[in-house]
Amino acid sequence: MAAAGFWQGRRVLVTGGTGFLGTWLVKALLGRGAAVTVFAWHRDPELVFFQERLNERTAFVPGDITDQALIERILNEKGIETVFHLAAQTIVGTANRGPLSTFETNVRGTWSLLEACRRLPGVGRIIVASTDKAYGEHRRLPYREDTPLQGAYPYDVSKSCADLIARSYFATYRLPVCVTRMGNLYGGGDLNGSRIVPGTIRSVLSGERPVIRSDGRYLRDYVYIEDAVLAYLRLAQFADRPGVAGEAFNFSAGKPVSVLALVRMILGLMGRRDLKPRVLGEASHEILRQHLDAGKARQRLGWKPTLSLAQGLRRTIAWYADDLARPGRP
Repeated sequence: MAAAGFWQGRRVLVTGGTGFLGTWLVKALLGRGAAVTVFAWHRDPELVFFQERLNERTAFVPGDITDQALIERILNEKGIETVFHLAAQTIVGTANRGPLSTFETNVRGTWSLLEACRRLPGVGRIIVASTDKAYGEHRRLPYREDTPLQGAYPYDVSKSCADLIARSYFATYRLPVCVTRMGNLYGGGDLNGSRIVPGTIRSVLSGERPVIRSDGRYLRDYVYIEDAVLAYLRLAQFADRPGVAGEAFNFSAGKPVSVLALVRMILGLMGRRDLKPRVLGEASHEILRQHLDAGKARQRLGWKPTLSLAQGLRRTIAWYADDLARPGRP
C-alpha cells in the first residue's frame, strides 16, 4: 500500500480534466489534498466540472493539447510532479465521421504532452489513458496486456498509436510513463447521451423507450467511474516501482455483458421493463466482442472493483434522477 497522505500537497496536472473521467479524478485528488492544475479545451458551463465550480478550486488553464509550448509552460510554472493525460476525442461515431481531428487530438496531443514532459525532468509520474479499443479485434478473449495492439477503425487506431508512443518514451528515454487500458466507463456526470448508460437512463426518466444503435449483441466490459478513479490513483502511486514503471494495465470488472443485457438490467433496476428498447441495428465500424483480463492490475497494484455492475448502476441512476430534479436542468 502507498503511504497515507501521498497526494497531500502534490502538484498534479490533469489534461482533459473537465470531461467525465477528468471531473471525478479531479474531485478525488482535491479530496486527498493535491494541488491540481486542469488543462482542457472544453469550457461548456453545463459540464459538471463547472456546475460544481471545480474551476474555482483548481488552477484552470484552457488550451489545445497539441500546443506543446503551452504545456511546457504549465509544467514549468506550476512545478508539476504528476501528470494524468486524459485529453482525447473519445466518441467512436465522431471519429468515424472526422478521423483527422481525432488523430490530431489523440496522437499528436499525446506526443506533444510527452515531449513537453521529457524536456522538463521534474515530472516524476505520467499516466496516459489508453483504452480497450487500442487492441482492435482479436478472436482470443479476454485480452491481456501482451495482446497486440491492432486497431482498425479511426478511434481504435488513434488509441493504438497513442499507447505505443507513450510506451516508446519509457523504452527510449526512461520517461516515467504508465498506460491504462479501461473497459467502458459509466457513472453519474457523463452528459454524452450517445453512450448507452446515460442515454438509457435519461430515456427511462423521461418515460421513453431506450434506443440501441447496434443490434444489441456487442459485448463489453463496464467499469464504474469511482473504481476507475481508484485505478488511476493506485497506478500513479506505484508508478516508480519495478514491474509497474513503463507498463500498461488493463482495468475491468472481468464480467462482460451485451448491450441488450445491460439495457434490460437498467430497465429492471428502474422498474420499467414495460419500456421495450428500440433496436436500430445501425452501428458500424465497431468491434463486436471485446473484454479484458485485469489480473495484472490485481496482482501488481492490488486493484479490483469495489462495486458490482448492479451496484454501480444503482448509484448512476440515482445521480441522473437527482440531476434531472435540479432547477434549470434539462
